[in-house]
Amino acid sequence: MTSSKRKGTAWESLVVGYLREHHNPDAHRNVQMGAKDIGDVSGYYLHALEAKAEKAITLADYIAQANREAIHAGQPFGCAVVKRRMKGVADGYVVRDVRTDVRLVTRLKIMEEALQDADYDRWCDIDEELREAA
Repeated sequence: MTSSKRKGTAWESLVVGYLREHHNPDAHRNVQMGAKDIGDVSGYYLHALEAKAEKAITLADYIAQANREAIHAGQPFGCAVVKRRMKGVADGYVVRDVRTDVRLVTRLKIMEEALQDADYDRWCDIDEELREAA
């Protein structure tokens, strides 16, 4: 296994560990499937996730790959989780194109409005629980 392959595998494993602790205990690395790849990591809600730990960052390639793999995975959104040099997973970058981000935020907006209509007190409790300053 090459050094870059080892670094990529290590980054994928760190991303999975972070997701398991903070998002989804069932997150896992995927077996690579060639032309029908479904992303490096499953378990990031609604996303096919491409994990990238490379010295030269090529966002356009990462996003094209993530979007293609989202289709293969049957997920509505693709994203790349890009390692930030000398930093841990929490300081990495989640990257998607504007088109994908607008679709995601629109979905979030519609779902929040639906929850407000259905159970406003529950929405307030969730909003208070999850609200964090940037």
